[in-house]
Amino acid sequence: MDIPNILLQKADEITDKLKVKYPELAPFFKGCFLNTIETTVTKLDDGGYFVITGDIPAMWLRDSAAQLTHYIRYANEDGDLKEIIRSVIARQAEFVCLDPYANAFNAAPNSHSHNDETDFYHDLIWERKYEVDSLCAPLYLAHQYYMATLDDSIFTEQFRKMMYIIFDVFKKEQNHFQSSTYYFNRQNCPQTDTLPCDGKGNDVVYTGMTWSGFRPSDDRCVYGYLVPSNMMAVCALKKAAEMANIGYEDTKLESECRSLAFDIDEGIKEHGVYEHPKFGNIYAYEVNGKGDIILMDDANSPSLLSAPYLGYAKKDDEIYQNTRKFILSIHNPWYFEGKVAKGVGSPHTGTNKIWHIALTMQALTSDSMEEIENCLKMIANSHAGTFLMHESFDKDDDTLFTRPWFAWANSLFAELMIRLVED
Repeated sequence: MDIPNILLQKADEITDKLKVKYPELAPFFKGCFLNTIETTVTKLDDGGYFVITGDIPAMWLRDSAAQLTHYIRYANEDGDLKEIIRSVIARQAEFVCLDPYANAFNAAPNSHSHNDETDFYHDLIWERKYEVDSLCAPLYLAHQYYMATLDDSIFTEQFRKMMYIIFDVFKKEQNHFQSSTYYFNRQNCPQTDTLPCDGKGNDVVYTGMTWSGFRPSDDRCVYGYLVPSNMMAVCALKKAAEMANIGYEDTKLESECRSLAFDIDEGIKEHGVYEHPKFGNIYAYEVNGKGDIILMDDANSPSLLSAPYLGYAKKDDEIYQNTRKFILSIHNPWYFEGKVAKGVGSPHTGTNKIWHIALTMQALTSDSMEEIENCLKMIANSHAGTFLMHESFDKDDDTLFTRPWFAWANSLFAELMIRLVED
């Protein structure tokens, strides 16, 4: 597939700027910036575009949106790039309308998907792990694209149908055990790959938040109310309300989305904040509404660390700052310090593994140039000679890493570099 000219141009322009401002990072930029378009975007026989996550031949709603985010600012300068992003927005709407509980899809119907026990099947579905952030991602991508281009052609009837479906699912999953038919069982797998209690998940009570079966890592939630994903849902619903007004003058959908966003936000404030003896009021990672909580953060976004990036909290918000201090300390069970770097990891990859996404997100959400530069140094020293981002690497030996081809991590790093030299 031909690469849009604007991306080739920007890859060289920004690399030249980095050679002056951050010379140690200049060799990373072009490869990371172009990684999505060079290795994960395919034009299909129907003329539309499909985006795989990298080393897995399926399209995650979350990943595909994140992989394209750093290109959106240039879409108005190149018709080919505009068409690619517009096509992915349409395909995401198609997938959500097919099944809002699936997190990843095939380019065409096939038999290569996971064979799980659940309440809906289709050969286009690669995996049916229900993740709140999977439904937020298409709203973020479309809203950002429209704000950059004012291209209202994305507001099709299928896109409106998608927004109604997302609203309905978020509303239904406020009362998961009473209202939802969704369940998920996978056999012969780690416990984190399936849901307990006959596939329905551990018990929760109503909080106002919306339930999620799995985390952005694709690991199951222990408690069903995943606070960072609910933060993203608050922002996504507000974006949906805005698009319902702009694209369709649909006051009913606009009002319903705003009302649901308010309810979820109130649930976060009432049930998702914990008074920590050392850090003060901080956000919990997961809760069940019955008093049980998990205090941690995960490298995958949405994370608690990413709250300002998501648009949920200001960087100087007191509860966020308290939470940030907790996350970036040994009190977070998934924070590690070693010879190569110190940062946040994930239960998904086990102990002593730090994620490039987390280091990049730490820099993106910091107001301290000293902290940002420390993150950049750790990133520059942890690529194992590949000049690309990975999923995770050992805190003491960066040659021990997972996923050499992980486009989301490359795109997020490229976004950080663009912000540092252009914004």
